Amino acid sequence: MKLQANFLCALTLFLSASFGMLHAQDTNVNTEFGVKGGFNMSNLYGSGDDVDDNNILYGFNAGVYATLPISDFVAIQPEVLFTTKGAEFEYNNAFASGNTKFKLNYIEVPLLVRVNVTKNFNIHAGGYASYLVSSKITGDGAFDFDQEIDRDDLAKFDAGIAAGVGVDFDPISIGVRYNYGLTTVGKERTVGGTTYTIPDAKNSNLTLYLSYKLN
Repeated sequence: MKLQANFLCALTLFLSASFGMLHAQDTNVNTEFGVKGGFNMSNLYGSGDDVDDNNILYGFNAGVYATLPISDFVAIQPEVLFTTKGAEFEYNNAFASGNTKFKLNYIEVPLLVRVNVTKNFNIHAGGYASYLVSSKITGDGAFDFDQEIDRDDLAKFDAGIAAGVGVDFDPISIGVRYNYGLTTVGKERTVGGTTYTIPDAKNSNLTLYLSYKLN
C-alpha cells in the first residue's frame, strides 16, 4: 500500500534523527507485561510488485507482550498475537458483481527492538514469524460461498519485517505498525512437469493497536 510505503520512509528518517538526540534525553524504559489488540488493514502483493491500496481486507489482532529493558532507553519487546491477514477482491462486470475474501489466520510472534525517544514516545522495529492456524475463502454477491482451505495447500509459516511507533499514557498505549511479509503465502508444487505457486503472493499488514500494561 502507498500508505505503508510512505509510513516506512518517514519512520526511517525519524529513526536517523532520533538516535542522534538520545544522549540528550532524560528518559527510560521500564519492564512491562500486558495485553494488546488492534485493527488490521491487510493485503497481498505479488513477486516484483509494489504494495498498493487495492484489495484491502479489514481484520484484527489480539495477544500479549513484554518489554524487557537492556539500557535506560532501549528494550527488547517480544509478543504473541492472534492476527488475521489476507485480501479482498471485488468484481463488477456485465455478468456479475460482488467480492471474494481470502482470509488467513495466524499465531504471530514479533520480536522487536524498542527505543524510547522520550518517556512517552517510542519507535520499534524488528521481525516476526507466524504459523498459519486456519484459512478460508468467502464470496458475497453474485456468488455466495464460504469454504475452508486445506492448510496443506498453503505455506504454514510466514516471516517478515516490522516497524512502528507508539505513544504511552501509562497504563495505556496506542500505536501504529506495519508488517512486510518476505515469504510466499502459497506452496510450490509441480503438475505435469510445470512448477507453480498459488497464490504467488506475500502478506502486507498495517495495524492500529491499543495496549494495556498489567504490572
